[in-house]
Amino acid sequence: MRLFLFIGLVFVAQLSIAAESVNSKVLNRLKDARPDFEFGVVSETPVKGIYKTNIMGGPTIYITADGKHFFAGDFFAVGSVDIVNLGEQKMEQERVVALSKLSVDDMIVFAPKEPKTHVYVFTDVDCYYCQKLHKEVPALNELGVEVRYLAYPRAGIGSPSYRKIATAWCADDPNVTLTKLKAGEVVPDDVCEDNPVAAQYKLGGELGVTGTPALVTSKGELLPGYMPADKLAKRLGL
Repeated sequence: MRLFLFIGLVFVAQLSIAAESVNSKVLNRLKDARPDFEFGVVSETPVKGIYKTNIMGGPTIYITADGKHFFAGDFFAVGSVDIVNLGEQKMEQERVVALSKLSVDDMIVFAPKEPKTHVYVFTDVDCYYCQKLHKEVPALNELGVEVRYLAYPRAGIGSPSYRKIATAWCADDPNVTLTKLKAGEVVPDDVCEDNPVAAQYKLGGELGVTGTPALVTSKGELLPGYMPADKLAKRLGL
């Protein structure tokens, strides 16, 4: 019995090493072809021989095991009674796990007295629809929605937009400072060294964020773009 158990463990270990080898091979080929791109983790899909990864700030791509061919976009499974978006289904699970690991203390949170649910919002201070959504925050709070902001400066780390949004995260009162910046007020740059903006920007890219505002529900569903408070509350099940 112990011999069979040992053989089984060795077989599982060999499969794990083989999978890791394919993942590395695929990722290295992509990096060699486009060293200017940043790619996420390579993982298996339910279809044998097809792997997935994402281009940071870009689409999810599905690539063959030899790394020679890929396609970008959605990947569907045709069931007996419905069609399932495999990529989004997997990504929703990954978003829930990734966001659950974050500390709320590293977010800028606008919370009602009695929250019924919450939504994560990847945001930029210079984005028109981010500014428009921010005006809906009081109404969202009234409806019981807690808004948890994460930083996603679209122009990239080190840009003027980065310095503005990092200033909000570094402020003594981040909520007030973020509101001022989104209202177009001039706030002197004050970027602290330990701000979480770069990490949140990177996470957004890994979770499929390509623009702002990008809303993520507690179930991991990505809702890109602006949505008025009443419509968003309905999407959140309220």
